[in-house]
Amino acid sequence: MKIALIAEWLETYAGSERVLEQMIHCFPSADLFAVVDVIPDEERGFLQGKTPKVTFIEKLPGAKKHFRHYLPLMPLAIEQLDLSGYDLIISNSHAVSKGILVGPDQVHISYVHSPMRYAWDLQHQYLKESGLDQRLRGWIAKIALHYLRLWDLRTVPGVDHFVANSHFIGRRIKRVYGRSSTVIYPPIDIESFPLQREKTDVYVTASRMVPYKRMDLIVEAFSKMPNKRLTVIGDGPEMAKIKKLSGPNITLLGYQPIEVLKEHLQSAKAFIFAAEEDFGIVPLEAQATGTPVIAFGKGGALETVIPPGTDKAPTGLFFEEQTVASLIEAIHAFEAIEESFDPEAIRRHAEQFSIQRFKETFKNFVDEAYQATHLQRSQRS
Repeated sequence: MKIALIAEWLETYAGSERVLEQMIHCFPSADLFAVVDVIPDEERGFLQGKTPKVTFIEKLPGAKKHFRHYLPLMPLAIEQLDLSGYDLIISNSHAVSKGILVGPDQVHISYVHSPMRYAWDLQHQYLKESGLDQRLRGWIAKIALHYLRLWDLRTVPGVDHFVANSHFIGRRIKRVYGRSSTVIYPPIDIESFPLQREKTDVYVTASRMVPYKRMDLIVEAFSKMPNKRLTVIGDGPEMAKIKKLSGPNITLLGYQPIEVLKEHLQSAKAFIFAAEEDFGIVPLEAQATGTPVIAFGKGGALETVIPPGTDKAPTGLFFEEQTVASLIEAIHAFEAIEESFDPEAIRRHAEQFSIQRFKETFKNFVDEAYQATHLQRSQRS
């Protein structure tokens, strides 16, 4: 059986690339395709020696650094990849890779991190944050996203089986594509984040500093609580804004290597997470170290954090609104019941999201889906 793995743009080793890495482990003989491949040499280890076949986008002017500017051309680009010689196609999609052209005898399984956020329910937020909601360029962007939506819907019948990275994304797939999906949570490298029982009195947050991550909310909240300490790890376009909001009780470390992040997660009083994420990897890495999480109560966090009051050991708690007041209230609530959080129980919960679990679950699903699809087709013919 010939297998093709379809990635989006390969730029850095982040969430979707971690999933791709384990897909390659599941199917080591598969060929790899991508829209563009600009992964630095020092980060290419997760590709396990594979060199992906890429689209014409990579040869366009400035594409090495600014390939996202060519988003309107990506549907055309992904359709130019010739996969006619493959039996099984697995797309790892958060934008266009699910739109690969397939034949009637091929099986296409699409692991979806999200339907294109900026083209669907988050369009208005994306345009505003990108400065594309005004004047002529705003209308050009809206027209381009309109046609991306039409194309995205047209490609839905080309997918035999949808896999969602969370129930939250499963609901988005149902709303946008009208299709059911199977939830298989992304792999978390639990073993790289050892349990540490002893905690300090310092809270930690870590993220890229972009608007939807709401790092500004976290920093502003702690600036209003000068008796509580916060360490902030990460960099990005909003760093200058974060610096202005920071009080003397807040330490900004900027970008840090994984070993430094790990040390701070292990020793943290709690990890603060204010984004509405599709899944959220770092909160689970924090839980792997036995550190509880205080998270915004929407999105994927609802599936990875166990609040007090259930029949399971709690691993954190939620704040209900993305406001400073709501977060401050949650921190006070956490400190009132801090002793009820058991680092070992938190660790055991995180172990359910391990790499081994992902590989076994995903491999079994693909094998069964492939066989079931062929059986159904043979019965119809």
